[in-house]
Amino acid sequence: MVGMGPGDPGLLTLRAATDLERADMVIVDRARCPAEVLSHCRPDVEIVDEAEGDPVRLAVRAAKNGRRVVRLMSGDPGTGGGLAAEGAALAKAGVPFEVVPGVSSITGVPGYAGIPLTDAKNREIRIVDASDGDVDWERFAAPDTTLVITGAENAVAEVCKSLIAAGRPDSTPAAMTCLGTTTEQETVVSTLKRLASAAKGMEAPALIIVGDVVGWRDKLSWFETKPLFGWRVLVPRTKEQAASLSEQLRGYGAVPEEVPTISVEPPRTPQQMDRAVKGLVTGRYAWVVFTSTNAVRAIREKFVEYGLDARAFAGLKVAAVGEQTAAALVEFGVQPDLVPQGEQSGEGLVREWPPHDEDLDPINRVLLPRADIATDVVIAGLTDLGWECDDVTAYRTVRAAPPPAPIREAIKGGGFDAVMFTSSSTVKNLIGIAGKPHNVTVIAAIGPQTAKTAQEYGLRVDVMAEKPSVSVLAAALAEYGAKRRAAQIEAGDPLRKPSQMRRGARRRR
Repeated sequence: MVGMGPGDPGLLTLRAATDLERADMVIVDRARCPAEVLSHCRPDVEIVDEAEGDPVRLAVRAAKNGRRVVRLMSGDPGTGGGLAAEGAALAKAGVPFEVVPGVSSITGVPGYAGIPLTDAKNREIRIVDASDGDVDWERFAAPDTTLVITGAENAVAEVCKSLIAAGRPDSTPAAMTCLGTTTEQETVVSTLKRLASAAKGMEAPALIIVGDVVGWRDKLSWFETKPLFGWRVLVPRTKEQAASLSEQLRGYGAVPEEVPTISVEPPRTPQQMDRAVKGLVTGRYAWVVFTSTNAVRAIREKFVEYGLDARAFAGLKVAAVGEQTAAALVEFGVQPDLVPQGEQSGEGLVREWPPHDEDLDPINRVLLPRADIATDVVIAGLTDLGWECDDVTAYRTVRAAPPPAPIREAIKGGGFDAVMFTSSSTVKNLIGIAGKPHNVTVIAAIGPQTAKTAQEYGLRVDVMAEKPSVSVLAAALAEYGAKRRAAQIEAGDPLRKPSQMRRGARRRR
């Protein structure tokens, strides 16, 4: 019986992750379980939705057949979960079980709302389950006691009136947080007198906190104040390329969605690459230039095919067009000799490339493995410097298949808050396979050329990186989001994401 936390999949415990990896069957409410939680399971695990039958009967039958079962529960099994009822039924059936506590919504949600349940003056916490409506509120009237109330989403006015009638001052600070620890979290802060009207329309599940500790939120709110909190950001790159970028965006509070716009495929005639690798090993080249992470991957795959490793680069100088490509080389075991310190592009690389010197460089040949549609900027620049280039097609880039219909509709209908364009081809391909982003969507471009392409397609570019780096672009988008939020606060406007600016969108209070 495993607690999976109140919503944020990052709150899953190490023990819970280990048990999921070992499970033969997982029984869970699929609608309330983040996909990231189930990603810890083996590919052959059987996942059963608790709606398919009585969870205890399903667990007992599987366990008696020798299978290891994980019963996943929201929050913590012993705090608002089903430990008491389901644990007793398992014990009656003679099935041994273990309990893996999880982060409870009782503590997790207030923590994400920036509200400590105790402080130097308030040392007592009372937890109230108001779901059945039969509560003796006079027992909870003490003014120095923090109340955490669950199950009252549809009875906020009645709860507040009952507490006031029981003796709590109507000026007592009160807060309500819905969808806690998720990127849809929303918190309103008010008093017992006004909380019902302030929280009108909030979604379930929600939790009410009553007491002076609510006053800490102004100083301690850390989650909902992230610069891109709740922003749905489209990342039009391949899954491998998007991983680190998506992680950075999550750190800013965003919800990244990776939509591949290109598919990377082997060259139609691999013989050219075979000859290039042979020449690389036999000393034909003085330099190897990598202009993308895909080129690094293509060479690496060829090395594996021939039983080679990074030692084959011994005696060669290696150049990388930018920090992402350099990182891919380092992961391969190759430390690049040249990475542009200024503009990280083909032009920037050429500007810092040394001219050929016949005395110092007896070999003047450079290997350039790249895409079939790459430009000739690097070749032209190196040729002018006296180098001879072998331009080899290491991989082909083809337009990816269109994304699912809901993604296409969100792009065109303003469902995304921002789109990050990391090259001119991502602009062309995304519009080609999914349509043009809505005019409320924030457009972020990695550099001037990408921005120019976006503008040619009629897009308004809101954010541009100071240098062509995906990490710098993500930071620039976060800065834009922070300034936008600060401007809304200063103007006294409701905090609204870009997607909420379109006609008919749900507006956050």
